[in-house]
Amino acid sequence: MSFEPARFDPNQRVRVNLSSDTQSLPSPAMKAAMLEAPLGDEQAGSDPTVWALCDRVAALLGKEAAMFLPSGTMANQVAIATHCRPGDEVLAHEESHIITSEAGGCQAIAGVMVRGIAGARGQFDAAALQAAIRPRSRYSPPQTLLEVEQTVNRGGGACWPVAALNEIAGIAHANGMATHMDGARLLNAAVALGAPAAEIAAGWDSVWLDFTKGLGAPLGAVLCGSRAFIGQAWRWKQRLGGSMRQAGMCAAACLYALDHNVERLAEDHANARALARGMAQIEGIRVETPETNLVFFDTRETGRTATELAAALRTEGVLISVTDHWRGRACLHLDISAAQVEEALAVMRSVLG
Repeated sequence: MSFEPARFDPNQRVRVNLSSDTQSLPSPAMKAAMLEAPLGDEQAGSDPTVWALCDRVAALLGKEAAMFLPSGTMANQVAIATHCRPGDEVLAHEESHIITSEAGGCQAIAGVMVRGIAGARGQFDAAALQAAIRPRSRYSPPQTLLEVEQTVNRGGGACWPVAALNEIAGIAHANGMATHMDGARLLNAAVALGAPAAEIAAGWDSVWLDFTKGLGAPLGAVLCGSRAFIGQAWRWKQRLGGSMRQAGMCAAACLYALDHNVERLAEDHANARALARGMAQIEGIRVETPETNLVFFDTRETGRTATELAAALRTEGVLISVTDHWRGRACLHLDISAAQVEEALAVMRSVLG
């Protein structure tokens, strides 16, 4: 069985791409910034643009140091491997990205187990966390790390409240665990909550920010933590092939995104609410109220699976994603306008007419 993705079909008509915010493309101005970036050797520590990005993100997230990595998945895996030892156990929500979407990386790379905790909208409370913490014993794996995702993808793009994050981080630390935040859409949460990113990440020993989603860069994530943590994480960055050369070209795109694409995330949230309102008026569609830029919906009452609906929409040039049999997702991003939201709704009404 091959797991290679289907090759892009240049003849496919795409009118509105709601499949993911990873589909956002670098703008001409971002590309110009990339071409003009001062460059060096990132692996050797001589790329000034990479250092500028790392220093800026560390300050943004309230941490001492940072490293530039090609992807968010690598940021998660580097962080987990640095915090843990083989045989350790990580606590995370049962639908977290590290469980559902990283190809068993925690087990394959760091040799750790991940214990899933249940909770609504991708979040768990203090009581659920306490119930998952075992007494320390030579018969059970050491529980060394608590992980959360902000925002929560499969939780509907929901935002962890700052008070809840502080409470569970405090419980983890009191029980001898480190804490790690998957911050793929952290700035979406900061905009939605009206809270500084550093305040959201304050209780977390490591945290990363993704630049390839709503921020519109072609690649890159920045992992932050204490200087000692980042110093140790460099060995895993090297092992996994995350050390780069003239990476300043990509870091420049991320710097451009911080300057131009953060405040406008509120537009994506507004477009998500507009899409959700319109979809809720289509017979048979049950829509989850969005908090940020992700719109999840159930197709059961239409008589079509989410996969069947996605296929029908694709023939009309509208792309969505599917998370399970009946559940679909539409994702708003900087390349989707309010007019395109209305266009997508018109196609959905026609297809489900």
